[in-house]
Amino acid sequence: MIEQRTYRNQFSKQRFRSFGINYKETDLWIGVDPDSYHDEMREVALAKVIALRTEMEAYLLTDPVFGKSFEPHQVEPNAPEIVKIMAEAANRAGVGPMASVAGVFAEMVGQHMMQQFSIQEIAVENGGDIFLKINRNLLMSVYAGSSPLSEKIGIEIPASESPLGVCTSAGTVGPSVSFGKADAAMIICRNTPLADAFATGFGNLVKTSEDVQRVTQQTEQFPEILSAVIICHDKIGIRGQFEMKLLR
Repeated sequence: MIEQRTYRNQFSKQRFRSFGINYKETDLWIGVDPDSYHDEMREVALAKVIALRTEMEAYLLTDPVFGKSFEPHQVEPNAPEIVKIMAEAANRAGVGPMASVAGVFAEMVGQHMMQQFSIQEIAVENGGDIFLKINRNLLMSVYAGSSPLSEKIGIEIPASESPLGVCTSAGTVGPSVSFGKADAAMIICRNTPLADAFATGFGNLVKTSEDVQRVTQQTEQFPEILSAVIICHDKIGIRGQFEMKLLR
């Protein structure tokens, strides 16, 4: 059953013309500016998803630890590109390779669409992990489940900084594995798989709301992280170079 992802509604229907891609466990929302939209985009995106999943699943048959490890894992030299990208992101963030799977699909599909079509703006969202290429600033809310701060905080994404990845991990929302209790750990990097891996890694460190400030400060150790927002219950930690705004 496909999970209803209500946070996708924050993307303006005037700004993005959207469609969904569902294949096995992959559930993508893809939005492009209306002037760039073509009906064949859906077919191209689906074909790319199938190709990527086929490569990854074939590799998992030869290296099953890759799909099960919660720690960084060394992959075979002949591994496909998607596997190497996931492993590299996981190694940097200190998590298992599958922690970056949503981010890598979002970015690789987004990049493929940009190669195949002339696109002004595109957003590819995969379970809360987003690859973004925009030509106007975009205000994004932070979805944090049942936290009273959910969708009360917005982050202004400068067009000049895109393309980039905006990824969110949660220990209280969604089906993904998390060892923490964060309602949201949002990380923004230029590399979407890396942002996804970091979001998982830092989300794992938040066990109670008292951990929020300490964990937020730890994100300063990684220059790849452009911005971070961590929410647990009624506590929030924010750092980075992007402007934050109160939405309500």
